[in-house]
Amino acid sequence: MKKGNSDPLTDAQKAELAALEALPDSTIDTTDAPPVTDWTGAQRGKFYRPVKKLLSLRLDADLIAWFKEDGEGYQTRINEALREYVEKHRGESVS
Repeated sequence: MKKGNSDPLTDAQKAELAALEALPDSTIDTTDAPPVTDWTGAQRGKFYRPVKKLLSLRLDADLIAWFKEDGEGYQTRINEALREYVEKHRGESVS
């Protein structure tokens, strides 16, 4: 799924965020937020997104065609395949 970029922050929004960041935690009113006591549905790392780097990479045309067969998101699928390979081979010596 492709996501668009958010609109850039205005100067007023940046100033408001800076002012909020400067506040000590003790001044934050959390009385309207109920305490979370049930964590059974929690998922560790759900919102974690690794830093992406732009890279030019030469791949065989048949590999690209295979990943593109399922439509949009082929780059994500290539990334997932590489990550799976790395996880499987992590700790092995590279020769």
